[in-house]
Parts: sequence; structure tokens; C-alpha cells
Amino acid sequence: MRSARIAAKTHRVDTRYARRIVAAPTTPPNEQPPASARWIPCVFLFALLYSASPWSRAEFALLLGIALALLGLTAWPKQSKTTSKWLIQGCVVLLGFRLDLGKLAESAQDGFFLGVGTIVGAIVLGLFLGKLLRTSREISTLITSGTAICGGSAIVAIGTSIGASTSNMAVATGAIFVLNAFGLWTLPSIGHSLGLSEVEFGQWAGIALHDIASVGGASKEYGAVAFETATIVKLTRVIWITPLAILAGRFAASGIQSSNRSPFPWFILCFLAASGVRTLVPSMESFESEIAQVSGVGFRAALFLIGSGLTMQALREVGLRAITQATLLWVLVAGGSLFAIRML
Repeated sequence: MRSARIAAKTHRVDTRYARRIVAAPTTPPNEQPPASARWIPCVFLFALLYSASPWSRAEFALLLGIALALLGLTAWPKQSKTTSKWLIQGCVVLLGFRLDLGKLAESAQDGFFLGVGTIVGAIVLGLFLGKLLRTSREISTLITSGTAICGGSAIVAIGTSIGASTSNMAVATGAIFVLNAFGLWTLPSIGHSLGLSEVEFGQWAGIALHDIASVGGASKEYGAVAFETATIVKLTRVIWITPLAILAGRFAASGIQSSNRSPFPWFILCFLAASGVRTLVPSMESFESEIAQVSGVGFRAALFLIGSGLTMQALREVGLRAITQATLLWVLVAGGSLFAIRML
């Protein structure tokens, strides 16, 4: 009897000792984290600040974020995803302060058929190419929306509506911006060689180039009238984010994220409200350059954070197909819109 009690007590002691061994930390409590873990956040923060600075450009900010991601030099992934979403949405709202409702409605009415035709055509062609190339439905939707409307802003708007992953948005945005950078330098030369007027080139640049920064850069080189025309064309196309985001959330997301309900893109309503404020307060025109600068800082920072969410796995799975789809779609949309403008 006594030996049984001693054996039971010894078993309890051994059990407690084993639990302490399992629960014990694998590293000494006074051991410091690796040196790389300490300086990586500093590098990431410095790259973010540089990307948002006036010395950077949108495509450079995105590429820098992608480079850090592929090198394993990223920090705060969850916070970066949330921050990039809010930054892009805030930049879209700021666009509203640069365009009053009267000019918005007038420009939309003048270019209604051209705008609807190119947007619908880009959507049909983009989804068809996605099926032909067997690109994932989510990537195909993001590339198509970015090409049809306004690049990164549309990608994030549609991506938010369908619950797209950060990696897929980074791949789609990267494919769009590679082509955007190429078009920024080639479109003015093509326009001059074809003898396009400033109005014609402004219309073409507003459709063929994806984001507002590149539209302004290419058209400003062509002339003041081209710059004004291209800016209005591109800004009015932003409005189409609203119906496309709603439709994407209701239909496209059914095959991507059927278990969750897609959120309503409230920031688009804020964009229209900002345009209403601009209409009621015409003196805001004097702050247009400041608004553009703030919007540019936010947009570049958001692109860097989006790029930092890219992974090698995402590149291996969809990178080549995404670039192929984006390239073919861009060539078809740019060529078709140029033909339509010359025929009008």
C-alpha cells in the first residue's frame, strides 16, 4: 500500500516536471531578437516615406514595395493592407474636390457614348481574354476594371467590393502600371506621328492611360488643351467605379467569395459629395494644386503598401497570365478607342 502511494506521488511529480519542460520557452528569456528583425521595420518605414515623397513616382513606389516583398523586407502586413485600402479610397474622394458637378455632368454627357462604348468593350474583351488565358476570375476582374476605368483606383474599389486578396491586387496593379509607364512615354510620340489634334490626343490619353498621374504627364507634354481634355475625360470615367463596384460585388464575387457579403463602396458616394462641395464652394479651385499634391502622396504610399503585399507564390500562380491579359487588353482598348476618336 505504501509503495503504491509512493509510486503515485512520483508519477505526479514526473508529470508536473514534464509539463514544465513543454511549457518552457525554447530560447532563453534574455535572448535578443535577430539583428535583421530589428532593422527590417526601419528599412520598410524609410522606403514608405520615400515612396510617398515628391521625389518618387507612382510606378516606382509600387515597384519598390514589390521588391521589398520579394526580398522578405516587409513589416506590419495586416496594418499595411488596411492602411492601403483607406489611403486609396481617400484619394478617390479627393478627386471629387477637383471637379464640380456641372462640369462633371457636361463632360459626361459630351463623351457619354464614347465612354460607355470603351468601358463596355473593355469589360467584354477583358473577361473574354481572362477565360481564354485561364486567368483566375478574381485577377481577371481586377485587370479588366483597372483597364476599363482608372487603374489602381478601380482595382482597389472593385477589389474591396469582391473581397480580393492583397496579393491579387498587387499582381493586377503591377501589370497595369508596367503598361502605364510604357504608355506614358510612347503615346505622345504616336499622337504626333499620326497628327492628332490636342483634343483628339486628350480624349485618347484619358481612355488609353490608366491612372490620372500618367494621363496628366502625357497630355501636358502634348499641350494645354490636351491636358485639360484628358484630365476631364479621366475624372469623369471615375464615376463609373460606382456601378461597376456594385455589379462586381453582386455578380463577380459570387464565384470568388460566396460565403461573405460584399461591402458597399461608400467612398464613391463621398466622392460625389466632395464634387458637390466643390460646386457649392467655387473658391476651392484655388486649392486644387494642394489637393492634387496630397492625393499624390496618399496614392504613392498606398501603391507601395499594396506592392509590399505581393508574394512569390502569387507571382508563380498568376503573374505571367496577368501580364499577358493586361497587355492584350490594353492594346485592344487603346487601338479601338483611337480608331473611334478618329472616326468621330
